Amino acid sequence: MQETVRLTMAQALVRYLAALRTEDGQPLFGGAFAIFGHGNVAGLGEALYQYKDSFPTYRAHNEQAMAHAAIAYAKAHMRRRMMAVTSSIGPGATNLLTACALAHVNRLPVLLLPGDVFVSRAPDPVLQQLEDTSDGSVSVNDAFKPLSRYFDRIIYPEQLLTALPRAIAALTDAAACGPVTLSLPQDVQTMAYDYPADFFEPRLVRFRAVPPILQELEEAAALLKHAKQPMIVAGGGVLYGKASAALQAFAERHGIPVAETQAGKSSLPWNHPLQLGAIGVTGSPAANALAAEADVVLAVGTRLQDFTTGSNSLFAQAQLVSLNVNAFDALKRRGLGLQADATLGLQGLSRHLDGWNSAGQWLERAQQAGHAWRDTVAAITGQREVAGLPYDGEVIGAVQRSAPDSTSRDIVVCAAGTLPAELHKLWRTSTPGGYHMEYGYSCMGYEIAGGLGVKMAKPESEVIVMVGDGSYLMMNSEIATSVMLGKKLIIVVLDNRGYGCINRLQQACGNASFNNMLPDSAPVIDFALHARALGALSEHVGNIAELESAMLRARAAPRTYLICINTDDTRTTEEGGCWWEVAVPEVSPQLRVQLARARYETERLKQRN
Repeated sequence: MQETVRLTMAQALVRYLAALRTEDGQPLFGGAFAIFGHGNVAGLGEALYQYKDSFPTYRAHNEQAMAHAAIAYAKAHMRRRMMAVTSSIGPGATNLLTACALAHVNRLPVLLLPGDVFVSRAPDPVLQQLEDTSDGSVSVNDAFKPLSRYFDRIIYPEQLLTALPRAIAALTDAAACGPVTLSLPQDVQTMAYDYPADFFEPRLVRFRAVPPILQELEEAAALLKHAKQPMIVAGGGVLYGKASAALQAFAERHGIPVAETQAGKSSLPWNHPLQLGAIGVTGSPAANALAAEADVVLAVGTRLQDFTTGSNSLFAQAQLVSLNVNAFDALKRRGLGLQADATLGLQGLSRHLDGWNSAGQWLERAQQAGHAWRDTVAAITGQREVAGLPYDGEVIGAVQRSAPDSTSRDIVVCAAGTLPAELHKLWRTSTPGGYHMEYGYSCMGYEIAGGLGVKMAKPESEVIVMVGDGSYLMMNSEIATSVMLGKKLIIVVLDNRGYGCINRLQQACGNASFNNMLPDSAPVIDFALHARALGALSEHVGNIAELESAMLRARAAPRTYLICINTDDTRTTEEGGCWWEVAVPEVSPQLRVQLARARYETERLKQRN
């Protein structure tokens, strides 16, 4: 007779998750973030308490923020480890929706466990229940369905026997990776069932690397062999596939320069001779100039979003070879798809190229362009004396100069506003994952919560969160969580008194500055004082020299340390960048808008459909 163990559905769920191991012996799940309410405290809350020694639970202050932290944890682990997140029903659940969308867009794993209404319908409507007059089965958790890679509502305890393996398969699938939502009705959480004992035995979770198909390798190699001016665009798949070494070996063997997307930055050391820097709308002049002339572009592990391709205008003339583990991404822009793991794909492609190497003149030009750009970066970030307010590039330089040496384990975290463009161009790192940017969804408020998740994943690193005042005001509560958990962050707030990035975009589209910057009558916000109230150490600095000194104090501090500096909302790094399609009104009484529309229509002619 099969041995069984009687557990509630919630107990069985937690026990199963706690038993999963990665190939190097670590728990697959780093634990769970939880904010309890009536929809999860009695059922799942009891289970988490029971297994707290093998499956730790972390308290947070905001449901969206704790999900961001969990997502950042998985990203910092290159998707090899992850976390669960549980909320109550109602607003607790819907607060997770933004994070769920973020994880879906960025192809990052997180297990969401929102509470749900009673299946029994005995208390109907229960507190916080959404009532649909045409469908009695609807709850707010149905909103997770289009945002999740896998969704299931657990209405019987034994359903876990099927749902949990499917959930883990989705979370660990290289191509279909993303958020999984298991909706947990609060009465079903507490129901018991006699589960097979072997369901909870420790089990290994393998991350499968998709091998390339021979015919696709041959087609891609044939295209590259005829290239005179090839380049590589490295995306996040290089990092998630742990393919940095394979990328470097491929580029060196075949003499192909490399440019990096936002998600792919740090794939190649910043000072490598074949490194062209960032590409696209936030790209370097070196990368974008060569991209505009490349005849073949090998896109590795990138979903080719508009910031990378200049809205399909940047390398529109090039033949595209797209190496991607996900067929959906590999087939974009009518390129030649090579569906495979990044490491296996590059290694296989290299074998089929034999001794082929790109033309010497092209390679020499790329190396010169990359070297010149690195000199420019050094000049921009090396500014110590600034007339008036500093801008983001000068702040970045001060932050990096405070590192003890060039091999520091600093990880910068950011997400939205002006900083992603400046960091993409100017941040220097030689460590894969040393640049942690959430730019797939560009979600304001991710930064501090994301920094917490990174620190939990990489406690040995100095995690530096760079954030604008707008994003800080949207979500800052996890400062208190970082202090409570003893997970030290260095937070640098750049205060330009408003939404400076969108204000500049607004004006570039011909409109006047409107509803973005704070008026002079608005109160001056003391970010340092606010952070101190949340338990952090903090200070406000007046210039770049003071920032450098403050960074040294922050590095030596025992807990989270916030530094605020006022910055210029009008200045940006002029070098680099390319066109990005933002639709301008076709009809307007404003002359500046009319002129912007004319420029817009001219630029659209460069797009490749």
